[in-house]
Amino acid sequence: MLIRLGYELIHDFPQATPMILNLNVHYSRSQDLVRADTMLTSPAVPLSMYRDGFGNWCTRLVAPPGSFTITGDGVIRDSGLAEPAFPYAFEHTVESLPDETLVYLLPSRYCETELLAATAWSLFGSMMPGWNRVQAVVDYVHAHIAFDYQCARPTKTAWEAYNERQGVCRDYAHLAIALCRALNIPARYCTGYLGDIGVPPMDAPMDFAGWFEAYLGGAWHTFDPRNNRRRIGRVLMARGRDAADVAICMTFGPNVLSKFLVWTDEVQSA
Repeated sequence: MLIRLGYELIHDFPQATPMILNLNVHYSRSQDLVRADTMLTSPAVPLSMYRDGFGNWCTRLVAPPGSFTITGDGVIRDSGLAEPAFPYAFEHTVESLPDETLVYLLPSRYCETELLAATAWSLFGSMMPGWNRVQAVVDYVHAHIAFDYQCARPTKTAWEAYNERQGVCRDYAHLAIALCRALNIPARYCTGYLGDIGVPPMDAPMDFAGWFEAYLGGAWHTFDPRNNRRRIGRVLMARGRDAADVAICMTFGPNVLSKFLVWTDEVQSA
């Protein structure tokens, strides 16, 4: 199947302002792009790209004063199948984990593992280690937090989401990540596109989605505590320790975001 995906962001700047953007499809899906999600700006400005410490493609630019539009519109090929489950995937002991996974055991800005450790072991410590324990964490977070756009704020942490019991997809992901890390399961934050493909459409504006991956059985596996189901057409943009590492737009000066539009739709041709 083919999925058209893209975005339109309009910022208003009082002065020239540097930006770092994390808006490209992840390099691991680059071979699936039928039409590249090339970034365009209006007015046109020079763009430079680099790979950050997590392997994500990032774009640097300096936005001019006034209204500044950033757009991208691509088409990607997808299997059209729901994400697989691996119920027999096992947990690794800490000493047997690959070196590169260890950073995803540590507390991070939005995931205060140390504050949630007692809760994690109380709720899930007696369970059989492995896929089913991670799924139990996902089930718990899905039921514990009520989705509400009005409760979103950029400073909310996993500990706060746990106590407030309200939030958006990034809050679900942060809480699940913190609980998994407390159980010595590497977990990392993911952001990207997730359209209403194969599910009833949501009565809400399209947005970028947040979920997480857990390291089990020698591989990273996708889990989605916000939706809690294996989905069709998920497209990764970036990974990191938490949302701080994968900010869609980082601006180094005052501005107003006057338009935010995201689309992710199945199409018949490119």
